[in-house]
Amino acid sequence: MVDEFSHVHDKTAGDLGREALWFCLHTLFAILVLSVLVAMIALTHPSIDDSNPKILCTVLAFLLPCAAGFVIAKSRQDSVAGYVWISGLLTFCIVCVWVLDLPTGPGLCENCGAVEKLYRTFFDIDHGSGLMAGDGLLVGTWIPLSMIGYAIGAKIGLD
Repeated sequence: MVDEFSHVHDKTAGDLGREALWFCLHTLFAILVLSVLVAMIALTHPSIDDSNPKILCTVLAFLLPCAAGFVIAKSRQDSVAGYVWISGLLTFCIVCVWVLDLPTGPGLCENCGAVEKLYRTFFDIDHGSGLMAGDGLLVGTWIPLSMIGYAIGAKIGLD
């Protein structure tokens, strides 16, 4: 039987170090694409009370890094780019633990349970939890979503 992970055993420490460096760089590329998107939307000064810019940015937080991952993976043929979703998942998990540890008080999420606290912080566009100074959508949703989109785009670009 052929070991499907035999290619890992043939790599030197330098090869693994380069892959780790490129993994970090691909993660930063995904965040950079999201940063440019958020800056462009902020420059248009959308109404904060309107949910349309948030919905648009949520969709674009996936699509634009997906396109960037596709282009970069197509040009570099770097299989590591397809694993950036792991960074997104870890980021989401870390932010979830952080949000669950935040104290609630008088306000929007005073008596929220754990699931409602997470849902309202990360996914409820119109009635957020009020935690993280209202940045839950950016930190807990858009950043991981950009990394996942980047990885999907890269996987498509590598096929």
